[in-house]
Amino acid sequence: MSYDDNFQKISKKNQRKNRNEHQAFDEAQHDYYRAFFTEDPDTFADAATVPENADRWSTWDQSTPLERGPEPHPGWLVTESAAVDYELGAVKSGKEADVVLLERAVPDTSRRCLLAAKRYIDPDRRQFRRDHQYRDGRGHPDARAARAIAKRTAFGLKAHAAQWAYAEFSALRRMWSAGVAVPYPVQILGTEICMEFIGTADGDAAPRLARMRCTAAQRDDLWEQLVESLSAMARTGYTHGDLSAYNVIVDDGRLVIIDLPQTIDVIVHPNGSQFLDRDVHHIGSWFVSAGLPARHVTDLTRRLFAETGVS
Repeated sequence: MSYDDNFQKISKKNQRKNRNEHQAFDEAQHDYYRAFFTEDPDTFADAATVPENADRWSTWDQSTPLERGPEPHPGWLVTESAAVDYELGAVKSGKEADVVLLERAVPDTSRRCLLAAKRYIDPDRRQFRRDHQYRDGRGHPDARAARAIAKRTAFGLKAHAAQWAYAEFSALRRMWSAGVAVPYPVQILGTEICMEFIGTADGDAAPRLARMRCTAAQRDDLWEQLVESLSAMARTGYTHGDLSAYNVIVDDGRLVIIDLPQTIDVIVHPNGSQFLDRDVHHIGSWFVSAGLPARHVTDLTRRLFAETGVS
């Protein structure tokens, strides 16, 4: 069982629900880490056989069923074994990960979908800053990896990246299943997470909330969407951990929360309450600057504390 579920304490009912929902995925965690650190070329598709112009075969079949998104899989998702992946360009670069736009398609058919592939950066280029704030209350299922992470060995840096990739994929699965507006988590393979691309069919990414200019009616609609998503997240016992207008995007009026590797168990983490309060303050400040009465932010904070059961 994962470090998240080991310390789940929101309520007996939710604890039982979360344990049943995530047990199968968590039981595969040790196998996942072993697979990541075993460089077996037979586990990867032969690049010479990839159809012309494609970058690789679809990696869908390389992920186990437990390393894929919640079922039922959405109808738009291409899962055929004959599919290939085309890299269409960079979506964004960050300190911990880069995001690439992929088209997954079955050649000579109309079956295609766009994915965002989030790839955690190679250890020698990674800059995990302030991550100790989020690790309190979390353990690591592999004692060898835990020691290596603490010593920051080469193996430890790889384990660190794998831990963050797993944490984000696990959070996406949990939040999607709880009804939070997040991208659908398609699959995880190594330190690459493929997820639903949020944007146009032509590959233009949805803008960040921080870049938006909206009417009062649009602002109020986005606020209501945010309240519903954060409430659903709070009912799972978690808060985003680093929420701001820069990791919320808006796709044709639909609000979507992104970047979730640092989600915080509000009950278990010693500073969980402060993280929840900070999340609401940071995201609320954008809405207040757009004309939302400040009392709505205060009301949301109270509501989320009530939802998590924190006094």
